[in-house]
Amino acid sequence: MALLDGKVALITGAGGGLGEAYAKLFAREGAAVVVNDLGGPRDGSGSDLSMAEKVVAAIKAEGGRAVANGADISTMAGGQSVFADAIKHFGRADILVNNAGILLDQTFAKATEAAFDKVLKVHLKGTFCTTQPVFRWMRENGGGVIVNTSSTSGLIGNFGQYNYGAAKGGIWGLSNVLAIEGRKYNIRGGTLAPGALTRMTEDLPRYKENPGMALGPDGIAPAVLYMVSDLSGDQTGKVLGVSGPRGIREMRMMEMEGWKPPFTGWNAEDIVTHAREIFYSEDELKKSARRT
Repeated sequence: MALLDGKVALITGAGGGLGEAYAKLFAREGAAVVVNDLGGPRDGSGSDLSMAEKVVAAIKAEGGRAVANGADISTMAGGQSVFADAIKHFGRADILVNNAGILLDQTFAKATEAAFDKVLKVHLKGTFCTTQPVFRWMRENGGGVIVNTSSTSGLIGNFGQYNYGAAKGGIWGLSNVLAIEGRKYNIRGGTLAPGALTRMTEDLPRYKENPGMALGPDGIAPAVLYMVSDLSGDQTGKVLGVSGPRGIREMRMMEMEGWKPPFTGWNAEDIVTHAREIFYSEDELKKSARRT
């Protein structure tokens, strides 16, 4: 039996790159797929449904089931459209992978309000717009799985990606809330932090300088299949990092036990005195990484 037999998956940004790889793999594993992609260049300008249609044609040529959707998921109407196509054509919405995104890299000193707003609208608001109708359906119909795409740019930071990092950090926060609120309804939530060589990233310095160290989309897709299938059991709220140099690993925020100041009062100098209780040392960070 295939891993996703009888399931219906909605994937945004699936007209190429990572999303295309997910769509094709899910279809091979038995899922019917709504392939959403606005089309156009990576800066989010323009639209072209043919990108999504090409992926759908490839899936159907292999005997799979798929439908193309060209909605702009950064609007509530667009997010609703993706969900509506799943119900109209396949009658269910079991899996959602929020993958759509754009890049408008700038250093912070040269940042523009327009670039900040546009990137957050597509990544963060788009995740909200697409997820809400699906989450509501899952809540009333026995649950499902939602995977949101973050990035090390948001979890750790990256030069020149103030807008992308802010959006991806926000998606991680949203994913945490979805995992908490969805638990009682059997809605599992996961966050993916992929590092892959795609159309979006092909001219970034880290990939141009070390092309042999990068995974392509097909090297990321099995991890997402694991996250949305029964292979991952009842896991929810996890962040899975997948990239060439670092491999596959769980990523998480860590918290020291800390120093508890007296109720009678304390001062800033006390933080220096108790620094070993408050801040992680490099040795402790290494030990914690091995434990997780």
